[in-house]
Amino acid sequence: MTAADVALVVLAGFLLGSIPFPYLLTRRRGIDLRTVGSGNVGAANVLRVSSPATAITVLALDATKGGLAVWLADALTRHSTLAVCAGLAAIAGHVYPPWLGFRGGKGMATTAGMFAVLAPAATALSAVLFLLLILGTRIVSVGSLGAMLALPPLTAWLGAAPPVVMGACAAAVFVAFRHRTNMRRLWLGTERRLGQRL
Repeated sequence: MTAADVALVVLAGFLLGSIPFPYLLTRRRGIDLRTVGSGNVGAANVLRVSSPATAITVLALDATKGGLAVWLADALTRHSTLAVCAGLAAIAGHVYPPWLGFRGGKGMATTAGMFAVLAPAATALSAVLFLLLILGTRIVSVGSLGAMLALPPLTAWLGAAPPVVMGACAAAVFVAFRHRTNMRRLWLGTERRLGQRL
């Protein structure tokens, strides 16, 4: 593995992740996600200001970015560490897309796509936890944070390779950082629930 290999994989993953599907799909309907709802360029905000069908489409496309980045890196290099690097770069590209002034989403869907390829069983269990927490609280950020905190131990418990476990730890820290304002609102009891008016 050379420095050029790493740079190429990271750049490709970042560019793939930076495709702003939430912005593009809602912009066609005259909506600028950066100026409505929570201002976040992600599936949760699409659900708030657009249709459930559009939100589901965005969720699938954003997840595909993470999965495709990992799959391509693995197919080209057959190196698990590079595949993890590509996935993490895709998450970073989604969160900081240069085409939108480095203002993107929070990385949950892209993370899910990444680990659906790297650790499918752990990702499935995290997804179940995500849904259960949302059903119980009607707060998306609670589901997101709970699922992300569960992902690293689940990958380790289910026997994922060490680079994958480390990647899960890095992704969890990154996504938690992106949810810091949500955590503050949760602490204050002001976090929005599904169906709640903005």
